Amino acid sequence: MRSAQSKIQSRQAVRAAVADLRRQGNRVVLANGCFDTLHVGHVRYLSGAKREGDILVVAVNADSTVSSLKGPGRPILNEQDRARLVAALRDVDFVLIFPEPNAESLLEELRPDVHAKGTDYTSETVPERAVSQRLGIRVAIVGDPKNHSTRAFLDSIRKGPHA
Repeated sequence: MRSAQSKIQSRQAVRAAVADLRRQGNRVVLANGCFDTLHVGHVRYLSGAKREGDILVVAVNADSTVSSLKGPGRPILNEQDRARLVAALRDVDFVLIFPEPNAESLLEELRPDVHAKGTDYTSETVPERAVSQRLGIRVAIVGDPKNHSTRAFLDSIRKGPHA
């Protein structure tokens, strides 16, 4: 088993590894997200993504993107820490950090077999839907129902324990 740190690679290194793995007959899955404080929903999402193929690549949003997507005070953890936490999960094979607001350019570059998105999306609301369709990449909605989020988790911490 590879170490968590060795799973975190540059975009170029992941692109080369994925191309080689696909030539060997492996089905590659791309999942992406902010992962700002890892919680059970993230673990279930990534586990579901891994079941869609052989190799799971996880793209973690850069700090600047998380800040623009989530607002003031975010991210809680910096991009390197978030990438390290994601890489520590057994189901994850590669992690890269990306600055774009969505994964369209990664789909173009990596050409995975499957693009996995969480249950907060439907096949119609996936931001990268058009690119996935054009490239012949199957979109899979995976994970458990979206009844937890980092925002809710942070709110519960601020409120303290229930009386």
